[in-house]
Order: sequence, then C-alpha cells, then structure tokens
Amino acid sequence: MKKLHLFPTFYLDTPLIPGRCFDVFAPEKITCDTALFIIHGGGWKAGSRSDFHQLMEAFNQRGILCASTDYRMGAGVTAFDQLADVREAYDAFVTYLKERHLPLKIAVHGASAGAHLASLLLCAKPGECGEVVDLQNEWIAPVSGILQATPVEFTPWEDIFPWTWLDMQSIAGVPYEKAPAVYEKLSLRNYIGKGNPVLFFAEAQCEHIFPSEMTWQLVQKHRSLGIPSQWKMYRNVEHGFFYALTRWQQREMLEDVVSFLTTGKPTHSEKNEIR
Repeated sequence: MKKLHLFPTFYLDTPLIPGRCFDVFAPEKITCDTALFIIHGGGWKAGSRSDFHQLMEAFNQRGILCASTDYRMGAGVTAFDQLADVREAYDAFVTYLKERHLPLKIAVHGASAGAHLASLLLCAKPGECGEVVDLQNEWIAPVSGILQATPVEFTPWEDIFPWTWLDMQSIAGVPYEKAPAVYEKLSLRNYIGKGNPVLFFAEAQCEHIFPSEMTWQLVQKHRSLGIPSQWKMYRNVEHGFFYALTRWQQREMLEDVVSFLTTGKPTHSEKNEIR
C-alpha cells in the first residue's frame, strides 16, 4: 500500500474564516533549529499558501520545518487585516512549536505582497502598524527574514507603475490623497532600527515592479546599525521568481536560503551585490 503523507492545516477560528489558516510541513527528522514561516504573494488579492508546497517539500528534505500561511483577500479587506492574519498565524505556529518542545527560532519568508507583509511582521512590533491582533503567546520575534521582490516603500515613487499604485491604494483601504498617514504606517522604512532581525533580500535582475535599489539602501542602513543583512541579485529572472525549482536560479536561491538559515549568509552573496 502506498504510504500517505500528512501535512496538516491549522485554522485560527471556528466557525472557519477563509484565509485565516496555515499548513505545516514537517520533515522526518528536523536537523535545522530554525523553522521557516512563509507568506505568499499575489498583489494582496491573489495567491495561496499552496503555492509554496513544492518548496516546502524541498526544505523538508534538508531537515527544515516549514509553515505556509494564507490571509484574507477580497472586498473590504485591508493590508492591516492581512497583517493581523499573518501575525496571528505566526503566533499560532509558535504554539505549535511550544507544544512539541521545538526551538522557538523562526525565520519569515515572503515574496512581493507577501514580502511586504513579512517585512512588517519582522520589523514592527504587534500593533505598531495599526493592525488589531489577538495573540495566544507573548510575542516571540522572528530571528531572521528572507524577502524577495519587497515593497520597501508604500508611498508613491517617481516611476511607480500605475496599476501597482492602484493595487496599493486598494489594499490600503483609502486613497492616498485622503490619508497619506495610512501609507506611512504601511512603509517598511519607518520600522528600521537596531532591534530588527537580520534580513536577506533576494532580488531579481529583471525586477520591474519594486526597485531593487530601495532594498539595497535598506541593507546599507542595517549594516550601519550593526545588523549584517544580506542582499543578492539573481541573474536573468523576473519579479517573484522563487515559486518552483525548475530553473537553476530557483535552485540556487533554495540553497542560499538553506545557507542563510544555518550560517546567516547566502552562498557567495558578495559577488552579486550592487557596487
């Protein structure tokens, strides 16, 4: 008989609320003391926790425990609601680790809109952005973050794509002209400080939505504060490329994330830094 594989889903509410749930992929033997908590992208309006199942399986094969979360999307949902969802899912994952007497060391990974939510979870304290959360535990801050195609800025920049700006205003819940302070609350740059965890920014050479120069400037700021954050450019790939393992760049990033989780550095990051 073919062996069944159990990858449980945990729901935050009863009755169930669509989007407020996460999956856990556990390896047969955990060899990495840092677990990985993943937040999918999709322009704040699409995507699924299942988008990362293949990558989670690959991380499992390297002894890394993974969780992948959804968050609410659709009419009336704002980025503050989504941040509350992923923060509460992260907190529930902490409970999962506690109940199994596993190390409370968690790295957070996100791509695109998921990188935006992940970056705020990583660098802002619960409720600091204005989200309303109900946590089970005293907050256990992530030890590190892996961010790909990151919206560092949530206020408009000079050459922002019009459709990107429409998506950002939609998820902010109010037009920029009416409430610019809301956009400041959603901008990562306002939460950069000495208390931040170390971050690894994985940038696509063909990134066309969120300028990679912005994340490079953030890394320089972190390093000036004594935080050894990392930055790497992946050649000949596009926005949000890390979703499968069919291309050599995707496989390279997989190994870089494993290296970052175990040593604090991706493999050979310096050769691909901006100069």
